[in-house]
Amino acid sequence: MGISLVKGQKISLAKEAGTSLSKVVMGLGWDAKKKKGLFGFGSKEQSIDLDASCVIFDENKNMVDTVWFRQLKSKDGSIVHTGDNRTGDGEGDDEQIIVDLTRIPANVKTLMFIVNSFTGQNFSEIENAFTRIVNNSNNQEIARYNLSCQGSHTAMLMAKIYLHNNEWKMHALGENCSGRTFHDLMPVMQASL
Repeated sequence: MGISLVKGQKISLAKEAGTSLSKVVMGLGWDAKKKKGLFGFGSKEQSIDLDASCVIFDENKNMVDTVWFRQLKSKDGSIVHTGDNRTGDGEGDDEQIIVDLTRIPANVKTLMFIVNSFTGQNFSEIENAFTRIVNNSNNQEIARYNLSCQGSHTAMLMAKIYLHNNEWKMHALGENCSGRTFHDLMPVMQASL
């Protein structure tokens, strides 16, 4: 298991992986909290639709592309979303974004990863939420970030992967914000570039 990231922490992806990386997977997983039934009897799971998105910025901090549930592949094909999970059911990653670092266009300097609650529940209603980055070649978990927390926010600016001195690095941002899609989070992303 990789390192457990804390807000604001920066890591070198290659150093943590112990090798140069060509493909990484950003995984997102979660479970809905069980709601108590009438008079405290019984319980049922509420449906929670978290969405993972990747917003791609150039060296001038302009958005050049995005990968999310309405566009599952970047225009150049270097970033692919495996599909929208609307419930969080199942073990492990519920959504994945696969990034081929060798195919990222030269003008791209930052990949911003965000999670938002499309159905509007805040993060205090979500259990076991995490994001992780995995070396795609050997399925080794490089880093993990715990998203479950008490709070009234409906979105989180999770992390950015950015190019620094020709090396891909990751910065765990952990910025709480609100919004149903990445569009709502553009001001927060711009401020974090």
